[in-house]
Amino acid sequence: MEIRQIALGAGESYELRLTGRGARGYVWTWQVTGDADAVSVSDVSESPPPAEVLPGAPLERTYVVRGRCPGGRARIRFAQIRPPYPQEAPYDEFVLEVEVEVTGAAQGAHGGYEG
Repeated sequence: MEIRQIALGAGESYELRLTGRGARGYVWTWQVTGDADAVSVSDVSESPPPAEVLPGAPLERTYVVRGRCPGGRARIRFAQIRPPYPQEAPYDEFVLEVEVEVTGAAQGAHGGYEG
């Protein structure tokens, strides 16, 4: 599991790309802890037409994390799971620790991760 720390200003966003096993029944889920109101998470992935996805092929998902409340700190845990089997351990995990800065330019705000 990788853990990444970033700082965002209120209204700034960070794009996170996660490669998954969607063609094998896995989905990425996320849970926000800490100051949950400090950030928002949106799935902005474009789904390819089913005819273009080979069985078992990896699928990339894109998420946008946006800073909302200055001074807040949140931890976002992304987990790749198979919904029909909730008792199974996640196939992959990624943790993003976000600090929403009060003022000034945020560092690391426009990067991405390809996992």
